Amino acid sequence: MAVLVLAEHSNAALNDVTAKTVAAAQAFGGDIDVLVAGHNAGPAAQAAAKLAGVRKVIHVEGDVFDHGIAEAIEALVVPMMAGYGAFFAPATSIGKNAAPRIAAKLDVMQVSEITKVIDASTFERPIYAGNAIMTVKSSDAKKVITVRGTAFQAVASTGSASVETAAAPAGPFKSAFVSAEIAKSDRPELASAKRVVSGGRALASAEQFNAVILPLADKLGAGVGASRAAVDAGYAPNDYQVGQTGKVVAPELYVAIGISGAIQHLAGMKDSKIIVAINKDEEAPIFQIADYSLVGDLFKIVPELTSKL
Repeated sequence: MAVLVLAEHSNAALNDVTAKTVAAAQAFGGDIDVLVAGHNAGPAAQAAAKLAGVRKVIHVEGDVFDHGIAEAIEALVVPMMAGYGAFFAPATSIGKNAAPRIAAKLDVMQVSEITKVIDASTFERPIYAGNAIMTVKSSDAKKVITVRGTAFQAVASTGSASVETAAAPAGPFKSAFVSAEIAKSDRPELASAKRVVSGGRALASAEQFNAVILPLADKLGAGVGASRAAVDAGYAPNDYQVGQTGKVVAPELYVAIGISGAIQHLAGMKDSKIIVAINKDEEAPIFQIADYSLVGDLFKIVPELTSKL
């Protein structure tokens, strides 16, 4: 049973979550082909060809893919599925947007955000903000699956798959790209950063959030995150939010500053390799999962920590 994996990329580079989705496809079994659909996406296609375990890369050029329009991806993938038993996509905004359309067109049930492949029809996925794990068994002939990348180890870039080209579907589609407001930063992108420094409501203002969190993040070469409470209070922008309704991260180091550890936040970061928590409340839930806990005034502790790095 062959598997078609949708690549997440920026045309010029392949997103690391693609290698993790390939790892999930390997656990599923069968030959693995990677679909790279984009505009001037040759570099991403060549990077995908180096992923271990990939049989071939299907490279499709077209400006209809410039902004991840779900209709364009669906129009491309659905005819291809005649030759595949499963479709795997990263559980990113693009994957979550396209996969339901593909599942509907194939008349199958989508299996969302899997964290483990038990066998070719059985999967695990988190529910209730990660407090329970559901085992899902699908009897559909073709599987449509989104993969939570933080649950899988990326495959190595040791492969040498062939690259084939295919034609892009003809537009126009009912949806069209209008505009984008993209936050630019010299810091690592939050979802893929190896280190993350996050701030919570205890920072009390946007000015103090920036004064305390950003210098430490810069010293560590870390991405910057925030709790929903901090975002809702206006201390940090929406794209910083970590949690059930924000971004799910699993860095090597996660530093939680002034974050109490509500269930919704823990769902987005509890798979981090090392968790450091700084909070003045020794009963804060975040301490229950932290590897290193420091009780005290963050406005004294964090600047001192930053100065010693």
